[in-house]
Amino acid sequence: MSVSILLVTHNRIGHELLETARETLGFCPVQTRTLEVTPDGEPAELIERAMDLVGLLDDGDGVLVLTDCYGSTPSNVCSQLARDHRIVVIAGVNLPMLLRVFNYPGLTLPELADKARTGGRDGVILVETFHATREC
Repeated sequence: MSVSILLVTHNRIGHELLETARETLGFCPVQTRTLEVTPDGEPAELIERAMDLVGLLDDGDGVLVLTDCYGSTPSNVCSQLARDHRIVVIAGVNLPMLLRVFNYPGLTLPELADKARTGGRDGVILVETFHATREC
């Protein structure tokens, strides 16, 4: 048994992050699912779908729920899940966070949540080059 991962994100962000992490590592070490939140999604339906996915994923060790933007609809859906003691929600998912999580599949839910948080934070780095043009 191990902690499972649920990504609840806008559109296909979670799916793309998951696929990229799988391609990078060559495998996926834990059970993982995604829930895509589209602009026309009904919050009550999304919460129900998220709870169903948690039920499928949780084999007794809990579920780490990663969402993209705090305060948005995906995050609000996740906040309803966080009432369960076997679920930890972290907002601000990024690829370094997901890769860090996948590198520590044997940790407990609190330990894995901490790895996710630090991995996401430490993966944000200001990269400066002196010869690059800055364009947005």
